[in-house]
Amino acid sequence: MGRPDKQRRGEITRHRLLSAAVMTPTNLPVTALLRHPTGNIFRVSRETMGAGGRMSPPYSPGKVESHVLKRAPDSKPPFTLGQLKKAIPPHCFQRSVLRSFSYVVYDLIIASLFYYVATNYFHLLPHPLSYVAWPIYWAVQGCVLTGVWVLAHECGHHGFSDYQLLDDIVGLILHSCLLVPYFSWKHSHRRHHSNTGSLERDEVFVPKQKSSISWFSKYLNNPPGRLLTITITLTLGWPLYLACNVSGRPYDRFACHYDPYGPIFNDRERAEIYISDAGVLAVTYGLYRLAVVKGLAWVLCVYGGPLLVVNAFLVLITYLQHTHVALPHYDSSEWDWLRGALATVDRDYGILNKVFHNITDTHVAHHLFSTMPHYHAMEATKAMKPILGEYYQFDGTPFYKAIWREGKECLYVQQDEGNQKSKGVYWYSNKFD
Repeated sequence: MGRPDKQRRGEITRHRLLSAAVMTPTNLPVTALLRHPTGNIFRVSRETMGAGGRMSPPYSPGKVESHVLKRAPDSKPPFTLGQLKKAIPPHCFQRSVLRSFSYVVYDLIIASLFYYVATNYFHLLPHPLSYVAWPIYWAVQGCVLTGVWVLAHECGHHGFSDYQLLDDIVGLILHSCLLVPYFSWKHSHRRHHSNTGSLERDEVFVPKQKSSISWFSKYLNNPPGRLLTITITLTLGWPLYLACNVSGRPYDRFACHYDPYGPIFNDRERAEIYISDAGVLAVTYGLYRLAVVKGLAWVLCVYGGPLLVVNAFLVLITYLQHTHVALPHYDSSEWDWLRGALATVDRDYGILNKVFHNITDTHVAHHLFSTMPHYHAMEATKAMKPILGEYYQFDGTPFYKAIWREGKECLYVQQDEGNQKSKGVYWYSNKFD
């Protein structure tokens, strides 16, 4: 009978306390983050613990779900950004040109291998099998190229190297190859990081208040309508955002990432917008020449399919990082930078976490220290958790389930009625009269 006891002790050890935070200078409860065997991580405070620190009832998946959806704190945190930075090992802020380039080279080698296999062997397959092989290629190649996209995104944050010019050159090349206007997105994305969680000034996935949502929204609040909305968002969301600022911050006139004189940019940035447009046009012309030589179908199969996957993951990742019933949003009376930066959630994409260079499961750290290279973000996240306590949000729900749930639950934001203490704090809801 000793062996089963050992196994039980081993199981307890594997699912034991991940981090604990005791905020003694404040009224915060003793808080712990626990991992459930389902893979979800949830918070347990003194109120939910029994004597001796044991969980009172055993946690079922349904109870784990309720903890995942529990609202994050919306009050001013009892720690500062400086205290968080001191908790992180100093080497986490050091950027290495060689190490950063190693990820670029690795991703491009993998992408080249997939391209080689697809263009040299798929035509040898029996005709029905090609209908299976090409979608598989689009999926895996799209995932790899999403990792390339993330590395270019890191260049835009000056997290690639210590040299701004090198970062911009690498970022411009990589993003242009994926039809992304590098400098245009870099500047608007920087403003997103400066105003995260603000209902007035955030740049992307700005939630609407109930009075501002479209009249037809309540008719889409059902499974067929939700499926249609998610499909349109994942396929057209990214190009519509770049071209028409769909889901972006409202401006007093038409906003477009390709317009150097648009309201998104200031006078100092306009020359760089021209450079971004030139990069996208150069790649577009190259694709046109390829279509002339190889045929439009070849270009769509080899390049178009993976690009659709890249764009879909880009929108999905960003949407799920900032859309969750547990996350507060603030108007100008309550918003401050630190609370806004904490109003995001880390997600678990399984093996894709590594493929996407951990932009998925270290997004909280990324918003707090955006110039930190991605290869130190996991270590930084672990170091900060004891200080962040309940201010750290993690949801291990599989992303395909999460987008369906968030699409159902997060339709608009509103204040809690009668709560004068949090008058400027808004939460997601989906109830229609």
